[in-house]
Amino acid sequence: MLNRAAKPLVKLVKRYLPDPFVFVLILTVCVFLAAVIIEQQPVITVVEQWGNGLWGLLTFSMQMLLVLVTGFMLASTAFMRMLLEKLAHLGNTPGKAILLVTLVSLSASWINWGFGLVVGALFAKALARKTPVDYRLLVASAYSGFLVWHGGLAGSVPLTIATPGHFSENQIGVISTSDTLFSGFNIALLCILFIVVPLVNRLMLPSHQDSVIVSPDKLIDSIEKEQGLEQVKSNERPADKLENSKILGILIGVFGIAYLVSYFIKDGGLNLNIVNTIFLFLAIALHGTPKRLLQSLQQAVKGGSGIIIQFPFYAGIMAVMVQSGLAESMSQWLISFASAQSLPVLTFISAGIVNIFVPSGGGQWAVQAPVVLPAAAELGADISRVAMAVAWGDAWTNLIQPFWALPVLAIAGLKAKDIMGFCLVQLIITGVIIALALRFF
Repeated sequence: MLNRAAKPLVKLVKRYLPDPFVFVLILTVCVFLAAVIIEQQPVITVVEQWGNGLWGLLTFSMQMLLVLVTGFMLASTAFMRMLLEKLAHLGNTPGKAILLVTLVSLSASWINWGFGLVVGALFAKALARKTPVDYRLLVASAYSGFLVWHGGLAGSVPLTIATPGHFSENQIGVISTSDTLFSGFNIALLCILFIVVPLVNRLMLPSHQDSVIVSPDKLIDSIEKEQGLEQVKSNERPADKLENSKILGILIGVFGIAYLVSYFIKDGGLNLNIVNTIFLFLAIALHGTPKRLLQSLQQAVKGGSGIIIQFPFYAGIMAVMVQSGLAESMSQWLISFASAQSLPVLTFISAGIVNIFVPSGGGQWAVQAPVVLPAAAELGADISRVAMAVAWGDAWTNLIQPFWALPVLAIAGLKAKDIMGFCLVQLIITGVIIALALRFF
């Protein structure tokens, strides 16, 4: 039944979904008009808000780019590729391949979203080289694992409110991750999604005649070719010996890992910079030589091109929504008729909507916290659950937000329109599950 349901959605998305860059331009126009019409802001004021906000996320943009780049570099090490290739032998039928890539992507995304995106895409290519399976659904399945990232170890909202000195500390204090990431509610929801998401992907598998199969020869990464050619390398120049020095690469990797051990021994907590540090120095150590690391970096940066060009526009959108009052109006309208029990669900829905315009977990929390936290306090709602509702709403609509699919699509060699129809089916089903969990668990 899901296979039949997915067909028209796949065709619809393939025909009408624009490139992600066009999508962000359309969103810019929509937000501009909404700020002028709904919030009655002067046109010149909105233009100034947008222009002044374009560069407001430079630090965050660099952090996000590094999450992707360091995750890619770690995922593309010989060790990780060998592990993925061995796992790929288990997916020897189309059905098994879909289930396996979803589970691997879910697990990797729970650890870290950048790592999950890259591992999922690389594993999809490894499976496609061994098993004739619909490549669109395979890549969509890899991307669907991204759904759980905000309920995982790198979730920006729960990590933010667990950090002393966060901007809402005066309102809610410091909330331990035991009340958010490791709460019974969140763990139970993760367990359900780890079962439902793979099964839904499996049920959407097209028949063989309707499947789009890609030749294995077209799925060889250029980095693999380069590393294969590197086996016949020259050490004629002193510079060549330095670039191919395992001692230098491993030594620096060990330095970084030693710093991290010291950091955590002193009770240092997880944050975005530490996550990037972990991935960076693990990648340096596992690649072994500076040359291999740089080859991987060149490929990783290509996948981050969308972040580089699109994040300034999203920063502008976010500035307009915050400064014009549009984001507050959207969230306030949804929670104006809430109760303590229904507030988490309504917050989840509002977060899903806001995420279409502000695809940033940290940025979205800055937008919605001033609205949902006072409401939660007034209604006597569970603060930690309301915070996780924002987190899950942000993660949920990423299924149809092409911005975060860019790294996966760049690695897989597909367009957003090729996978979003499948992702739309997941959006509907998982949205119901998350909403029910927020209301009744």
